[in-house]
Amino acid sequence: MASIIGHVVSNYNEILETNKDPMVDSWLLMGSPKPLLLILGAYLTFVLKVGPKMMEKRPAFELKTVIILYNGFQVLFSIWLTILALKVDLMSLIFTDSCDTKRSLPTNDKLQSTLSVGAWWYFFSKITELMDTVFFILRKKFNQVSFLHVYHHTITAFFSWCYLKFLPGEQGIVIGFLNSFVHIVMYSYYLIAALGPEYRKYLWWKKYMTWMQLVQFAMMLVYLMFTLTVDCHMPKALTYFFLTNVIIFIYLFSDFYRKTYAKLKKI
Repeated sequence: MASIIGHVVSNYNEILETNKDPMVDSWLLMGSPKPLLLILGAYLTFVLKVGPKMMEKRPAFELKTVIILYNGFQVLFSIWLTILALKVDLMSLIFTDSCDTKRSLPTNDKLQSTLSVGAWWYFFSKITELMDTVFFILRKKFNQVSFLHVYHHTITAFFSWCYLKFLPGEQGIVIGFLNSFVHIVMYSYYLIAALGPEYRKYLWWKKYMTWMQLVQFAMMLVYLMFTLTVDCHMPKALTYFFLTNVIIFIYLFSDFYRKTYAKLKKI
């Protein structure tokens, strides 16, 4: 037991002290976890308690224009993040036999600067995506505020903050690229759906979005397992934490697919 506790403490100190970068500390929302925890706390309080209570006796808000603009913004934002990831020679990062993370590298290092800036914008995108759930509440789409939805949005915002704070490097840019690419497709679907019922005939590919999510998580799982076998500086405890949640995502999305589309087949 003592050795286990010692291992945990060692990894904790490594994550908080060894990998921390003063430059990132000066950026918006990055100096302390408190702002993010306040945002996520307010988010969970609103979508799980205050929002449903507030809307209980009120008619649903008509947010068509807002939703169209929001989804259009997310499509463009995801395209930009995907292009940004490709600019750092992504293929060489994926197929390298070693990986690296930020360890107080010079701020004028072009590659590291691109990785850090991209990681912050990716984190910011996860904050903006919390509005998905807020819109569900305001439109009284309570059935869409599932455990999967809320857990996914909360944990990805937390993950992206931790990554930027301590470990912006090759390992995360691959994951960010995969996620941003999938979100181009996902928010394009939401954008078309928001245009009105006359556009539903173009949305026959809905179930394939879940497949894309599952393929994305499977690729993340393989890549994270790969990083455990090579000389990565990322603390093993954090990698295992990421791996565990990727497995949770695979289970939750698989369960959603089975319940949603198996039920439709029976009908």
